[in-house]
Amino acid sequence: MPQVLLYTTLGCHLCDDALAIAQPILDKKGWRVSLVEIADSPDLVDKYGIRIPVLARVDNQDEIGWPFGAGEIERLLD
Repeated sequence: MPQVLLYTTLGCHLCDDALAIAQPILDKKGWRVSLVEIADSPDLVDKYGIRIPVLARVDNQDEIGWPFGAGEIERLLD
């Protein structure tokens, strides 16, 4: 099953919004999402701290940062 990562952190309401938009699309297309807590890694905080939520494909590392909608998610997965 193809996989995407959602870079997030505790209490990020935008991350909750992003997951709510992405989950139905991912489910429909047969993709799995894993949440990645950026606070667990200083490198991830440096890279994504002001950009989260970020949705990234595992296979090719393509990513989209907030704000994004259904159209951007569809393009990321295609």
